[in-house]
Amino acid sequence: ERMNENGGLNKTVVLCAGVAALGGLLFGFDTVVISGCQEQLKALFGLTGFQQGFMTASALIGTVIGSLVAAKPGDLYGRRDSLKVTGLLYLICALGCGLAWNFSSLIAFRLIGGIAVGASSVLGPLYLAEISPKEWRGRLVAFFQVNIVLGVLLAFLSNYVFGSLSLGAVEWRWKLGVQTLPALAFLILLFRIPRSPRWLMMRGLEAEATAVLRALGAAEVEALVASIRASLLEEAQNKAVPLFCRAHAKPIFLAFTVALFNQLDGINALMYYLNPIFSMAGFDKVS
Repeated sequence: ERMNENGGLNKTVVLCAGVAALGGLLFGFDTVVISGCQEQLKALFGLTGFQQGFMTASALIGTVIGSLVAAKPGDLYGRRDSLKVTGLLYLICALGCGLAWNFSSLIAFRLIGGIAVGASSVLGPLYLAEISPKEWRGRLVAFFQVNIVLGVLLAFLSNYVFGSLSLGAVEWRWKLGVQTLPALAFLILLFRIPRSPRWLMMRGLEAEATAVLRALGAAEVEALVASIRASLLEEAQNKAVPLFCRAHAKPIFLAFTVALFNQLDGINALMYYLNPIFSMAGFDKVS
């Protein structure tokens, strides 16, 4: 069960990484599944162009909120336990959207789902970074991003399957509600993984952190505990340094510009309105 000398992974690390990365899959799925429901919802609720756009953007508004507020509870209550709340929000979103009784309720549940997306985008990679062996940290954190893309793909495949079943007026409910299954799996599996050792050290729970590091297969646990303790002390000493200062100008500039150019290519508009775009090009919803 211990990490081998070549930097292999044990079952506990794989389980933790897989569960945390499942939040990325839900991120991708929740973000674009609305694309397959655009035309039906527009006709059902008699939406204007603005209302249709707001329906689509409501999840993004929630994403901004979730990403801004997730860090504080993550520090107070732990990354894993905060992810449990995120999993519950994903579940509420899926059930609520599938059972939505009017346009306002659909907006409300999509907003909740957006909060889950934003929170998981902060907490998931953070948890992955704190449970990963240093030799695998970059790859396991990147696994979260891979799962976002996988979630996007599964959303399109799911929309295709339900679109081919001739479900009629309830088709959109199935497309939005099917996310209940992965959301429920995510929530249940979060009860099977440990809290991150770094967070446990932050809260003074050194004995539990040591036990978790042993379960994760870490070599030289005592030295690793001492290293985490030293890094937390250094972090506390550096809190007086403001984020927006000359010393941090370059990394902040790079972070903002990479994110900016990632969005300016217009990929989000294509994902959210893929079905209407193809419909205008003469394709039907399953061709």
